[in-house]
Amino acid sequence: MIITFAGHSLLTEKDELSKAVRQIITEIIKKADKVSFYCGGYGDFDMICQGVCRSVKKDFPNCETVFVTPYMTDSQQKKIDCLLENRVYDAVIYPPLESVPSKYAISRRNKWMVDSADLIIAYVKYKSGGSYKTLQYAVRRNKTVINLADIKSGENNKEQAR
Repeated sequence: MIITFAGHSLLTEKDELSKAVRQIITEIIKKADKVSFYCGGYGDFDMICQGVCRSVKKDFPNCETVFVTPYMTDSQQKKIDCLLENRVYDAVIYPPLESVPSKYAISRRNKWMVDSADLIIAYVKYKSGGSYKTLQYAVRRNKTVINLADIKSGENNKEQAR
């Protein structure tokens, strides 16, 4: 199973979200043979999810964290080398984005992550920005989505994303 994440880059409720993400992925890991977490590595929600995945991995050897990079520049390669050296991620994937202008690389990478995933765990409160567009894309692709913002507010995630 592949799980990816989509959420806002600036958050205040980090501890609460960390606990919610941990609960969801722990339940999934217990039932799955293998789980790969595809992480974007930018912004608060990505960092929360990456940290939870890294922590949960200690107790569950059947999962791996994967950084999905939108760029492959010299500076990005240095960042990737550091992330791997410090065991922040188990692997790195660079989707086929070579011909995509850098201005669109993150949004195209996000679509690739959604297309590759079996489940998207999101925290999208606002109907604007890249996270919202990624969530809308996931809904259009009929992906299974858990939007933590909807759980907090009691709304249906598919209706919220439209």
